[in-house]
Amino acid sequence: MSDPRTAHMVASVLLGYPDERLFDGLDVLTVAVAGLPAGEVRERLLAFLAHAAATGPSELAAHYVATFDLKRRCCPYLTYYAYGDTRKRGAALLRFKHALHTAGFELADGELPDHLAVVCELSARGAVREAQRLMMEHRAGLEVLRAALEDERSPYADVVAAVLATLPPAGAREQETALRLAAEGPPVEAVGLEPYAITEAGR
Repeated sequence: MSDPRTAHMVASVLLGYPDERLFDGLDVLTVAVAGLPAGEVRERLLAFLAHAAATGPSELAAHYVATFDLKRRCCPYLTYYAYGDTRKRGAALLRFKHALHTAGFELADGELPDHLAVVCELSARGAVREAQRLMMEHRAGLEVLRAALEDERSPYADVVAAVLATLPPAGAREQETALRLAAEGPPVEAVGLEPYAITEAGR
């Protein structure tokens, strides 16, 4: 896609907690996606929107929590796959914070900058190159997330696949890294985690 901002704007909403922002805006989001060029991005996003409309708020919210908050392998935080809850993750998070700050994007208190929804919103606000660079740097983690969601038969796999389809195709090295991360999981370290640890149970 020459300009993925619309797709990333929609994905940023869909990847957030499914509250009234999503359900009140389903019609607007569907119209926006319907205007995208025919292809995987459009079809994947439309599939999720149709699922959300048919499912309803309480059921989708329960699925969101069970998937993203309680399953370590379905973590939406991009640096987690490469660095786990180690001290090296702190430096990686600073790269995301710097990109957001440069774009004038202020995070809400307690929000981590590497959440995929946040990075998609960064692109939607106009910092397309910066957001794509961050996603490409963590392409392997995104591939692992997509595969994990597909294994869980989660409709959110469509949204992550749509985001991946806005990026250049994965190279051999990225595919190799994704396979390794899927097999081995993220690194583990027990020291210096407090500022960066994911605290939800089960991750």
